[in-house]
Amino acid sequence: MAEIRVHQLHKAFAEFTAVKDSTFTVRDGEFFCLLGPSGCGKTTTLRMIAGLELPTSGQIFLGGEDVSFKRASARDIAFVFQMFALYPHMNVRRNIAFPLVSQGMPRAEIDRQVEQAARVLRIVDLLDRPVSQLSSGDRQRVALGRAIVREPLAFLMDEPLGALDSEFREVMCRELRALHDRLHATTVYVTHDQMEAMAMADVIAIMNQGVIEQLGAPLEVYERPASVFVADFIGAPSMNFLPFEAALAQGADAIRIGDAQVGVPALREDVSGRALLCGVRPEHVRFDDRSALRAEVLGTEYLGTSTIVTLNTAQGAMLRAKVDVNSAAKRGDHVGLAFDAAAVSLFDDASGRALRTARDDQPHTLRNGARHG
Repeated sequence: MAEIRVHQLHKAFAEFTAVKDSTFTVRDGEFFCLLGPSGCGKTTTLRMIAGLELPTSGQIFLGGEDVSFKRASARDIAFVFQMFALYPHMNVRRNIAFPLVSQGMPRAEIDRQVEQAARVLRIVDLLDRPVSQLSSGDRQRVALGRAIVREPLAFLMDEPLGALDSEFREVMCRELRALHDRLHATTVYVTHDQMEAMAMADVIAIMNQGVIEQLGAPLEVYERPASVFVADFIGAPSMNFLPFEAALAQGADAIRIGDAQVGVPALREDVSGRALLCGVRPEHVRFDDRSALRAEVLGTEYLGTSTIVTLNTAQGAMLRAKVDVNSAAKRGDHVGLAFDAAAVSLFDDASGRALRTARDDQPHTLRNGARHG
């Protein structure tokens, strides 16, 4: 396996820019996830790493070698697609063996590597089955097996679980991560599903309109989002936002929303007169009848271990609270809301960048690795 380094990677199609000067490093043996909505540039980035697309500018290093403009066949990588891309006229064994046969490897070595890959993926009993008789999950295992036998420098995966139902996707998430750990593989994984990314990744790169908004571990991007986009995209339900007009000097540790005073992390800069957003995760919203921040309950959603309560504040802002299942809140109730200062984030409404976030004691990693405090 090997390190992948991407420097100022840029891709334009005529007047449309798909990827804008991305810079990041995937360390040897790391599970790195490119996460974002459809059309954000994540698959284009993966295809450039694979050599299926050539960059307009920038560099790609694989194991220290500059492969920026090399063909896919000259890069020692394995690509796993969403739609399996198996040969329907071959059985499982022949599908997995195909890349080794193409390389002219001796039959005995092919058989050994196919059996080894099948044991890792727990499909030994399927080796002589036609792929047309397999479930979607087993077909994806076969596709992974065909990638594993090549023993490449890196695995690149483009939404490989997208065709599976939600229940089996959870199972395959666990199995993919366990497979990665067994192989000590360098993996770049593309998805639009935040749950997949949060469950499997060591590092997540969150993309929006061709730009990497934030690089970080799952816990970091959840607790300390570097922008409004990241805060809104990560989390289910996503972060709540309460707008207010700033009259805050550097070091201020409270804001006013309507008649309520809300504690916030101390600011590092003077933001007087700017439109800001106060952000708080649903699990950090609590009911407090003493609070002057009032809201009406619009509905509740019982989730078994918790309840999601949808609220409308007196200022017209919609938000959600994740509360204990024993909460007595019901539609039409008027409640007071409170949250701890340590759980509050502040964002500049114009630029979308984070000014302070919950448990914020380090500068953020924002937009292609540039540091912002």
